[in-house]
Amino acid sequence: MSSRFTDTNKFSKVWGQLKALHEEISTLSKKKPDDGVNLFKLKYINQVLTEADAILDDNYIPLVGFSTFDEDSLPTNSDVVLILSQYIECFDRQWTDRKMWIAD
Repeated sequence: MSSRFTDTNKFSKVWGQLKALHEEISTLSKKKPDDGVNLFKLKYINQVLTEADAILDDNYIPLVGFSTFDEDSLPTNSDVVLILSQYIECFDRQWTDRKMWIAD
């Protein structure tokens, strides 16, 4: 089994960033789900998503054809929560599967 998951520190860092972003944007989404995410936050979110795609193995990439949000058409808070949730789930699955693979 080949894997891009070779640096557990980087994996943990990005996983933590995804969770923190999800928590922050979820709070905003509960108040105003249809408001657009500001460009400053969106650039940071896109940076983390790019790092996540570089870490996740191909079969764990959550959404085929999606890489980052379009900065010209700001996504809503609820859109960002949806995507971050998908990435967190895939990080959880890769982590669990990797631990099981190592144990075998």
